[in-house]
Amino acid sequence: MAILFFSLRGVPADEADDVRQLLANHDIDFYETSAGNWGISMPAIWLYQPADLEKAQGLFDEYQLQRAANQRALYLQLKAHGQTAGFLRHNLNKPGRFFGYSLIICLIVYVSLKWLFELGL
Repeated sequence: MAILFFSLRGVPADEADDVRQLLANHDIDFYETSAGNWGISMPAIWLYQPADLEKAQGLFDEYQLQRAANQRALYLQLKAHGQTAGFLRHNLNKPGRFFGYSLIICLIVYVSLKWLFELGL
């Protein structure tokens, strides 16, 4: 029976490629399922042999530690050069979405407080 090893939902393409390459380099047989035409299926990497799970998990844990360190170093480098998007810069890239969400939040707060004060609480 196949063993679910790694879900690909929300995973960056470079990380998925690295995991595939990691398994291939260590001769661990696997197959991959896609999200399907409507994106509702389970995109994942599956192992054929349950015996391979422990070896693959050990390799994957080591890879994740290395990737986390690399991504953290990249973030710190971008932050040092002022290239990271803070709250304001991130939201001003799409001002319509930002002001739309802000308006919806204000409306919800207004309606909630109005009902609260009308009930006399």
